[in-house]
This record gives sequence, C-alpha cells and structure tokens, in this order.
Amino acid sequence: MLIKTYGSAVQGVNAYTITVEVSVSAGTKYFLVGLPDNAVKEGEQRIEAALKHYNYKMPRQKVVINLAPADIRKEGSSYDLTIAMGILAASGQIAPDKVAQYMIMGELSLDGELRPIKGVLPIAIQARKEGFKGFILPVQNANEAAIVNNLDIIPVRTIQEAIEFMDNRLEIDPMVVNTREMFQNQADQYAADFADVQGQENIKRALEIAAAGGHNLIMIGPPGAGKTMLAKRLPSILPPLSMHEALETTKIHSVAGKLGEASSLLTTRPYRSPHHTISDVALVGGGGVPQPGEISLSHNGVLFLDELPEFKRTVLEVMRQPLEERRVTISRAKTTIDFPANFMLVASMNPCPCGFYNHPEKDCVCGPGVVQRYLNKVSGPLLDRIDLHVEVTPVTFDEMTATRKSEDSTTVRERVVKARVVQQDRFKDFPQIHSNAMMPSQMVKDICNINDAGRALLKTAMERLGLSARAYDRILKVSRTIADLADSPEIKIEHLAEAIQYRSLDREGWAA
Repeated sequence: MLIKTYGSAVQGVNAYTITVEVSVSAGTKYFLVGLPDNAVKEGEQRIEAALKHYNYKMPRQKVVINLAPADIRKEGSSYDLTIAMGILAASGQIAPDKVAQYMIMGELSLDGELRPIKGVLPIAIQARKEGFKGFILPVQNANEAAIVNNLDIIPVRTIQEAIEFMDNRLEIDPMVVNTREMFQNQADQYAADFADVQGQENIKRALEIAAAGGHNLIMIGPPGAGKTMLAKRLPSILPPLSMHEALETTKIHSVAGKLGEASSLLTTRPYRSPHHTISDVALVGGGGVPQPGEISLSHNGVLFLDELPEFKRTVLEVMRQPLEERRVTISRAKTTIDFPANFMLVASMNPCPCGFYNHPEKDCVCGPGVVQRYLNKVSGPLLDRIDLHVEVTPVTFDEMTATRKSEDSTTVRERVVKARVVQQDRFKDFPQIHSNAMMPSQMVKDICNINDAGRALLKTAMERLGLSARAYDRILKVSRTIADLADSPEIKIEHLAEAIQYRSLDREGWAA
C-alpha cells in the first residue's frame, strides 16, 4: 500500500513542502531515499522504539520511504512523526483518510514523546498557503504556529495522541491565539527606560536623531560613562513594531530556534549584543546548514557592538555590505539564501587602550602612536557607514545625584514617531524605503536641498575634515532627520551644523 504524508523543510526564512511517500510491500528491508542526512536516517531507530512503546509494530516487510523532491537534501530530526504516521497508515495500523489533510512534523523520543522543532512559523505559513486543513506538531511549538489563522493547529504531546486523533478516537481542539489582541497587549513592554539615565543630554539627543531616521551610531568615551546603558534603552524609543514587521522578525527567530516555548509573536524590537569574540559566520550567518546570524536576528531592531576595536577586523569588514544592502546573501554550491538584515548598528568604544584619552580629569597613560593604532583597528570604510559619531563624557557627581527626573522613553518616542510619519509620507511611492537612512544617493540630491549658506558651510566642513562622498551623503541624511524632528520642511543651516558636529571621528585629534 502506498501512502503520502507531508512535512516541510526550511530554506532561509521560507519553507517548502516535502512529500513523504511510504510503500509497504513483500520483502524484508527498510529503505529511506531522497537525500536524507544522518539525523533523518537515525529516525528509523527512534520511530521503532516509539511505536513499540505504545504496542504498535514496525512492519517486517519491505518498507520504502521516499522524501520528495528527491534532489534536495533533507536535514534534521523533525521528519520522525511524518515518517511514523506514513508507516502506520501504509501498514494498515491506522486509518489512511486524514493523513494527507495535515502537515505533520515533530521529533520523537524513544518513549514516543514529541520534542520541539525549529522553523514552525514559516512552515505554518506555507501549510496555509498550500491549502492544508491543519498542522500536527509538538505542543511546545503550538503557540508559535497559532499566529497563523485559517489553519487548524493540533498540538500533541505523544505519538499516541497523534495516532488516536488520526483514527478519530480522540478530539483535540485546535490551538487558537488572538494575534492582534496579544500583539496590542504586549507591544512595547521594555524593561529599560530613558528616565533611568541621569545627565548625558547630548547623547540622548543623538540617540533620538538616530531612532528618528534609522541612522547608525557610534559612541566613543571612557569606561563607566554610560555607553552600554544608553544603547540598551534605544529600542524603547524606536517606533512600535507593525504587525508585518513583527511576523517578519518572528520568522527569523523561529528558523534560528531562538523562540522560547511560551513565546509566539515578538512584540518588541530585538536588541542583540554579541561578544567581541564572535566569528564571521555567527555574525552574518551561514554554516553547513545556513542559519541566520546576529545581523539577521537584529532585523527591525538594534545590533549593539560593545568595545568595537576588540572585534576581529574580518568580522567587522563582512558587515560592510549588509549595512548598505540591508540583507545578507549566503551562497552555496547548490543554493543561494537571502536573510533580511535591516538593523540599526550602534557601536561603542574607548578612545584608547587605557580608556582615558581626552578625559576631562584623568590622564591617558598610552604611549605615542598607541591611540592612533587603537583607533585604526576600526577601518575607515566602516566608520564611513556610521552616520553619527558621538563623544560620551563622564557624568558629574551633581548630575548623578540630581533629583530632577529625566525625560522618559514614551515622551521621546512620540517625537520619533512623529518624524517617522513625515518620512512615511515622503517615501509612500517607494515601498522599499522606510526612513531617511535608507535613501539612495540620487534621492538624497532630490530631497535634501540646502541653501547657499548651508552649501558654503558644508564645503568648509568637507575640506577641513577631509570627508568622503559617502560621509557627505550621510551628513545630508542626518540633517534631513533633524529637520523632520523640528517639523521643518526645509533643511536650515542650524540643522546642517548639528549634523556636521556628529562626525567626531573625522576630526583632527581623533582620526588624523
């Protein structure tokens, strides 16, 4: 008897359906074909032990299982349940009527319990697209899959529950999640708030500009000045995630297996802060089975690189293209995978190895040339791609002990959202552009018009600081964002002057 069951494979952030054909006929051997990897092959032992635990039998006949399409490599242990249900139906141990109506996925343990799998959200989206009635999966993944409506999500704890459901001996109510209500209830619940930060008004202003225009930012200053504290609070002033952005971000975290059992939809912007010992592949993605890296996990959120010069040079250089393209392409011999990577880069660094170069009170003990060598660890082309360079000075005792409350994140976010609304209206005919930072060069010329006084100021700054053409574009983009925050239709000279002062590392004394 030939039976077809359906599973799914994830490639990049999208899923495609795998048809599991099971044929039981006269003979004695077990054949698994269709380019399975070792994890899929080893499933035979798990399936046999799980069936035996519930008094079902592995057929002692010729069992041929084909995973179609047969020319694509199948990886992982999530096909165990798909294959097991096919074997039971083909050998007449369960009714075959319902098995083809459902997407079936799950890893089996030896006692028949189901373990959670990765990439459930893109699989559920694909199952609905292809018209499946429902999706049978481990109970631990049910919340995540239930985000997808118009698809029956059937959570099962053991293979016995799946068998009884297929045989109509057990009714399992589909998992239902009111996605919109949950999204509204949990949106923007950040633990950190700008009100916690005393002083540092100039840095808060820079972060507000960065959030309003989606600009990259680097903070340079001595240890203990509050760089990390400020960076952690940046997501709390970014505009709230839209439903589309939340689904897109959740898909990436689902593929990477980063969603917890209780989690379903990500409702806050991601904040990733990898350690400086990270490898190239871990940052941008890749590996034998291409997985999203940190830059994709921070899609629609913030990637914070603390102690930037301590990162390996090669790690930083591989970020240059994704910063421009806002996606990363991973190429293999047989396939090319695109992962989205539209993130805000926030970096911090000490000005020198001892940390006290340019400190108002403490003396730097670094020798001649040491400061320059330290700063040169971060390449010019990477710094060029960072719009705002901000010097962070230590907070004074008076500022630390002041009783005056700082502005909270909600107040700052209102101004940021208002500026973003202006940008949405500006770019309404360009669906790929969402903020000023994403403008291509030609659009910068059309939109960021400056008067003669502004042109003269920018010319002087370009000549004195030796700025590149890219830095020129970035200054114009930042000044456009400052004008949006000020609700000004045109870029005034004070907006341009403020944007120029956010190029600290281009100044003599830092990068000279």
